[in-house]
Amino acid sequence: MNEKDIVWKIPLFDLNFDVREKNAVNRVLDRAWLTMGPENIAFENKFSEFCGSPYCLSVNSCTAALHLAVVCSGIGPGDEVIVPSLTFVATANAIRYAGATPVFADVISAGIPLIDPESIVNVITPKTKAIIIVHYAGYPCDMDAILAITKRYNLKLIEDCAHSPGAKWKGKDTGTFGDFGCFSFFSNKNMSMGEGGAITTNSEENFQKCKFMRSHGMTTLTLDRHKGHSYTYDVVAAGYNYRLDEMRAAIGLVQLEKLPQSNALRKDAILYYRKALSGTPIEVPFVNYQNACGVDHIMPVFLADGVIREQVMAYMKSLGIQTSIHYPCIHQFTDFTGYSHTPLPVTENLSSRVLTLPLFPGLTSVQIDMVVDALLGGIHAQKNF
Repeated sequence: MNEKDIVWKIPLFDLNFDVREKNAVNRVLDRAWLTMGPENIAFENKFSEFCGSPYCLSVNSCTAALHLAVVCSGIGPGDEVIVPSLTFVATANAIRYAGATPVFADVISAGIPLIDPESIVNVITPKTKAIIIVHYAGYPCDMDAILAITKRYNLKLIEDCAHSPGAKWKGKDTGTFGDFGCFSFFSNKNMSMGEGGAITTNSEENFQKCKFMRSHGMTTLTLDRHKGHSYTYDVVAAGYNYRLDEMRAAIGLVQLEKLPQSNALRKDAILYYRKALSGTPIEVPFVNYQNACGVDHIMPVFLADGVIREQVMAYMKSLGIQTSIHYPCIHQFTDFTGYSHTPLPVTENLSSRVLTLPLFPGLTSVQIDMVVDALLGGIHAQKNF
């Protein structure tokens, strides 16, 4: 049986959808305007308010947001951008889309699997133009240390906030520290649209650059012309088609309303996981992470050395429990073999041991107990451990 055909007893993720999302989509269909329009405008305003960012643009993915952030930072061929390897490949690909070179930095530890400020400094060269940080698993990076680095070396800062809508560092939202914040609304994210993203910035100049580049470099929108506000347009840059459609924006408005409660339910589940896993050989990250308020996008744990992860995953699968890996190292992918990098011992160690357990707002304590029992059972079933 193909894995996509399996009916999981406990899936890795489950949608937090109800009739409100259906009504939102029907509202768009009844209006009969499907491309970027009033729903997008409303979503941008609401998300901007939620994040505490003065400017926000909806886009069709976080990948698009990252690409816009890189391009609108003036980064191109010959430039280097520092990025962690323990992230989804899109974070590094956005750099390559602009013709620039990703340079990988290490992460701190199993307790704090976030980009290491000391490692960032060690890989800065005269070609370095920016840093892309990743608020992995919904937990903010050490923004004090990272902002000090960007100031000292005059570097652009792009925040990959795919995991972190609503997360805060010392009370300030992720996505508002750097030149750009990039958010994801993919199906398994804290806010689910299916596909979708947003880019935030504190700069009106950056906002205008992204706005032109988001829609073919045109000076007016299709909606403006439809309403008779404009009859023609100019093209001021070789832009992209990164617009978000109205159906997804409408869903996003509902999901944004649900987000605080959804994040709170995720936190409850995480706290229960931590209690259930205490006293076991499993390492759980962010337990004593100071100054950060995380939003718990995923539940990664780190298996002990010697445990064969694939056997544990197969055992849990046999019990109907879905797991995953966040993430394989980017620098070890075939398409990245041509990029030189300093040693990344912590990243490689953690990537080889990480296992992602089920997490979603409706996850119950009974289900978590089943997951933990299956996890420990899979470990104990291995003969030489």
